[in-house]
Amino acid sequence: MASRPGFLTDWPWAPLGSFKYLLLAPLVIDSIYSYATMRDYEKLLVVAMTVWRIVHSQVWISLSRYQTAKGTKRILNKSIEFDQVDRERSWDDQIIFNSLIVYLTKVYVLGTDTLPFWRTDGLILVALLHAGPVEFIYYWFHRALHHHFLYSRYHSHHHSSIVTEPITSVVHPFAEHIGYTLILGLPLVTTLLCGTASVVSIFLYITYIDFMNNMGHCNFELIPGFLFSLLPPLKFLCYTPSFHSLHHTQFRTNYSLFMPMYDYMYGTTDECSDSLYETSLEKEEEKPDAIHLTHLTSVDSIYHLRLGFASLSSHPLSSRFYLFLMKPFTLILSFILTSFSSRTFVFERNRFRDLTLHTHLLPKFPSHYMSPEQKECINKMIESAILEAEKKGVKVMSLGLMNQGEELNGYGEMYVRKHPKLKIRIVDGSSLAAEVVLHSIPVRTREVLFRGQVTKVARAIVFSLCQNAIKVMVLRKEEHSMLAEFLDDSCKENLVLTTNYNPMIWLVGDGVSTKEQKMAKEGTMFLPFSQFPPDKLRKDCVYHTTPAMIIPHSAQNIDSCENWLGRRVMSAWRVGGIVHSLEGWEEHECGLDNSILNSPRVWEAALRNGFQPLRTSSIFRDPRDSTIRTN
Repeated sequence: MASRPGFLTDWPWAPLGSFKYLLLAPLVIDSIYSYATMRDYEKLLVVAMTVWRIVHSQVWISLSRYQTAKGTKRILNKSIEFDQVDRERSWDDQIIFNSLIVYLTKVYVLGTDTLPFWRTDGLILVALLHAGPVEFIYYWFHRALHHHFLYSRYHSHHHSSIVTEPITSVVHPFAEHIGYTLILGLPLVTTLLCGTASVVSIFLYITYIDFMNNMGHCNFELIPGFLFSLLPPLKFLCYTPSFHSLHHTQFRTNYSLFMPMYDYMYGTTDECSDSLYETSLEKEEEKPDAIHLTHLTSVDSIYHLRLGFASLSSHPLSSRFYLFLMKPFTLILSFILTSFSSRTFVFERNRFRDLTLHTHLLPKFPSHYMSPEQKECINKMIESAILEAEKKGVKVMSLGLMNQGEELNGYGEMYVRKHPKLKIRIVDGSSLAAEVVLHSIPVRTREVLFRGQVTKVARAIVFSLCQNAIKVMVLRKEEHSMLAEFLDDSCKENLVLTTNYNPMIWLVGDGVSTKEQKMAKEGTMFLPFSQFPPDKLRKDCVYHTTPAMIIPHSAQNIDSCENWLGRRVMSAWRVGGIVHSLEGWEEHECGLDNSILNSPRVWEAALRNGFQPLRTSSIFRDPRDSTIRTN
């Protein structure tokens, strides 16, 4: 929002939220009807253009976030936070606005007349009108927007984003977009009046505007230097991402739309334009200090990743009505991603003080981990990721979700035994996860009910509880016998096989059934010790999050949520790797035989480094931003 919002700041359909796309429903229905009855395809082309513009922008979003995560040719090494993501959620408003204008022009101006597919004179006229009047008028309009009166009421909203993303280019108040539409529409209106407009000229010009807008705000340099050496005049006809990035950091330079010639003519070119361009091109892929390796969860999680839909990734993973409509495309995309990707890749970059942390994705779903045929493939991908990180000098790799399963690789121990000279430290994060659960149990608790798959975390929790004379009630014989193997004779008496569902604290892991949840007493607190949360079936019970901690304010570039966790909350397994790296510990923390007695040390180190626990009695969810907060 601008510092002093002016008239027509908000979009007319802002109250509709995601339902704003219903505004296009009459357009879609009428276009289908027109084609079916009159073979009028031009209205359908308006719909196709709308879809193409959304897809085009999303490709730029994903590409930009991937490149800036890698660090290659990155321009600004600063962070993006949740407030920017929230502010830029309206990036598609201008697509809806333009689609309605084009549609109304077709209906009320062209009527039943049709445009030719191609006209060379029309294309030339559009190019000349853009290079001349459009660029000139935009330059002075843009300079006017930087006058304090207009800047404080309108343009400051756009400049709130110092570090730009492709969609930053179209995040403006409604009044500004009216001005931009009038300016950028000059070539199209002129060719319509002159009778030289064509389908191709309209399509190419709108695509050109979107392409240049997205490129100028992508925050990585992609135009090779040899182009300017071969064609020196190109410097005045085509800006670079670094050229426009300076406008967002210096504010009073580089005003041009896409062609810098007017900045050179009127002396507003930033003196650092050439040097920033050259240094940005020279930046190589960044070497992280630590890597967290995760994988896909639900089918829709491909959109929830930071490389996916920005608005979705900034909120906890949940279902959306429009994702249901996209299900066929989602399944195709998921198949391509999981079948043809043979290695992990970076999709997120964070900073913790002097520590650079990358998050890598192993493109597999939980169903793949359950398949015996896939285990060898998954292990090879994890091993390759470890060895590649070793070559780059990465200090720590933490294994998230099912990448450190007992049956898969023995909590990472398989890789350490296979490569005993590894310098990179493998962390499964179980110690901290166990401590997080233990510190979530209310004080004065004398008994808890255990139900779920017996894991390393489960054993550590039960071991600690039994040592502290807290009764652990177990419902199933096989779980009781597996847990008893890890207990001393002195505390085995505190592990009790029972059919009693009365304890008010339930420790639940993978495998807890709906029937068992229904047996719990009203007010029961479910504490998950698994990385996957149980289904929330009981409104009269309390469900804690999976083991997680609130990250410190010093953590930077945090603009997405980790699966189903709230904003600025990370899973304990991921935090365990970060703490391991921050503390500079030299040992591995993986394998079933890894001592669980080190858990208090990891917990104390996490608190010392600013991570905060999520207190059971004080958790609530802010409905506006899905942030997990504590009182």
